[in-house]
Amino acid sequence: MFTLRVDVETVARTRFSPSLAAESLAWLKLTADAGRHPVFGDPGPLARASLAHPDVALLLDLLPRAGEVYTPDLLTPQPGTATRPGDLLDEQIARIEATTQDDLEEQVLAYTQVHWNRPLPIGARRIAESGSMPRRLAGGLARFWRDALSEDWGALHPVVDRDIAHRATTIATHGVGAALASLHPTIGWAGDAITLAKPFDGEVDIAGRELVLAPGVLSWPGTSIQVDVPGQVVLCYPALGIGTGADRPPGRLAPVVGAARAALLADLETARPTAELAARTGYSPGTVSYHLSALLRAGLVSKVRDGRYVLYRRTAQAVVLLEGALSS
Repeated sequence: MFTLRVDVETVARTRFSPSLAAESLAWLKLTADAGRHPVFGDPGPLARASLAHPDVALLLDLLPRAGEVYTPDLLTPQPGTATRPGDLLDEQIARIEATTQDDLEEQVLAYTQVHWNRPLPIGARRIAESGSMPRRLAGGLARFWRDALSEDWGALHPVVDRDIAHRATTIATHGVGAALASLHPTIGWAGDAITLAKPFDGEVDIAGRELVLAPGVLSWPGTSIQVDVPGQVVLCYPALGIGTGADRPPGRLAPVVGAARAALLADLETARPTAELAARTGYSPGTVSYHLSALLRAGLVSKVRDGRYVLYRRTAQAVVLLEGALSS
């Protein structure tokens, strides 16, 4: 059992925000392990291709392996207060890059030696000692996000918004304590402490410190706590609605064709040109064109010229796929 001791000030300074850095690392680890998310499925070829970048590979060197539970908190800084996902991630990337050498060596060199069952890879150790690690970790996170997640996060973000709205309603009707007690069955509220059922024991006093509660989508169904960086306390918990049907856009179909292509297929009951699809979905015309070409090759869309426009529409095969996704 892990316990966070709180006071009135901590409760008063508690807020909700997603941690896009934590979401990225969860997807990165799943990709590297050749795993599948229980709801969102295979991370996909773009995520796997990103692993070849040396800065992304460096991030992997600092993630725990089977039987290990420690992840350096510097990789997932406390989320800021930005409202746009891009700005929120930029804030976290800037915090990673601003990590002091003392903090980095404490977490990467000392804490991994205590908590891991293996030595830190020699290449990562040399980079840590050189002083260039914060810059490279920040670059690796930015690269993986751009390659693997930036395009699809717009479809996942509403899940986070719904969770936070639900928590806000609970606070308004029943108080902060009720919201804390209902985050997850493994998370408890004792009036002066938050408890987490973990395979390790510990207790930290966070009185007077800000607490960020981060709903997780790609990190679902896990929970995590980070307290190593002074002044940065983050509790990640599983967002509501994952795996229950509320996440269907892009939930059921996205593991098959990807979130962007699932969104396009859902919008192609009526024939539409590329520019209109871009405006309706929020993707760039180039991105829409790229995915439409792939869907065309797969036989999931057809195209026909109408004057100076090329119109796309989903095929009967796509309709069967969509109906199967809705009924699963």
